[in-house]
Amino acid sequence: MKKLSYTKAAIAGSAFLFLGAHASLSQAAEGTLESMSTTSPIVLDAFAEAAWDNAKELKIKLNDTPYEPSNGYEGVKSTEVTIKSLHDRFYVYFMVSWDDPTKSEERFPWVKQTDGSWKQSSNKDSTGHENTYYEDKFGMYWNINAEGFEKKGCAVSCHLTEDGMNNGFKDTSAGRKYTKEGQTIDMWHWKGVRTNPLGLADDQFVDSVADPAVNSNWGRHGDSKDGGGYENNKTSDGTMPLYMNSPYSDEYKYFVVPWQRVDFVDTFKAGDVIPGINLNAFYGGNRSDIEVKGAWKEGKWTVEMKRALKTRGAGTDIQDVQFSDKKKPYYFGVSVFDNTQINHVYHEGAYQMVFK
Repeated sequence: MKKLSYTKAAIAGSAFLFLGAHASLSQAAEGTLESMSTTSPIVLDAFAEAAWDNAKELKIKLNDTPYEPSNGYEGVKSTEVTIKSLHDRFYVYFMVSWDDPTKSEERFPWVKQTDGSWKQSSNKDSTGHENTYYEDKFGMYWNINAEGFEKKGCAVSCHLTEDGMNNGFKDTSAGRKYTKEGQTIDMWHWKGVRTNPLGLADDQFVDSVADPAVNSNWGRHGDSKDGGGYENNKTSDGTMPLYMNSPYSDEYKYFVVPWQRVDFVDTFKAGDVIPGINLNAFYGGNRSDIEVKGAWKEGKWTVEMKRALKTRGAGTDIQDVQFSDKKKPYYFGVSVFDNTQINHVYHEGAYQMVFK
């Protein structure tokens, strides 16, 4: 596939061109993930207990990226994702792994300067996005009722900007995500720094909003919540950190965790690092529906996930795929982000999951 060159694009704000916004409209990828029935308890620990031995693995090759960052990025440009699935009476489980030679946690860290000031590390490319000081991510993209997803995958919701216009609006982005009226797609976004330490993935969805005045991220939304969530760790004037961990530990060097969070007190020397992100769990609503445990070891990420077969609450009919009919297939795609804000490796088309 020919790579696209972006010049001034701020691609979908802080969003991402998920699962290959520029994938050709190919036929659905061959391959089926079989979710095997189990009665054994599944513990989310990123290690495969005996029950996983009965699950068949599906391997998905990811070997395309939407663009080439201009800042010397040398991250993963091809990898293979291995997926297994189990289910019981109430939940569906996934064991996912892929090769990534580096564990990336330095997401815009604060570094004290020699003059006593604080500065967040950044090395953004020509699109205005980060590929150096960021985190590893993984996504699963589930069809709810988007027409054409079974063959085209993500491409059904990805819309390119042409001559500075998108859907009649001036737009500097290279592309936006939105569906046709009345159609939605469920988006599971695991974030190695912002959600993994709290045992969560970020549960999101895409709908038909195609007006930036209605939603700055167009069709991309977080699921409903009453509160919580990650925030940039900075004061209102943006000149220094707002919080820090106490006591200090290498494990939490790059993110502030609720159980060790205290107000920032500057007793540090030049070169010292304070996290650039402040973590909080989502509460209320459905944004915290997906429980996870991700672990990186010897050049490989392993992420174990759990979600209710059927979610409940306001808005779940348009926000969440419902695995309520075990006789039908469910279509999905995957994508891997190696220390990148929007650039990623992806496959074309879609895969299907069936219950066994």
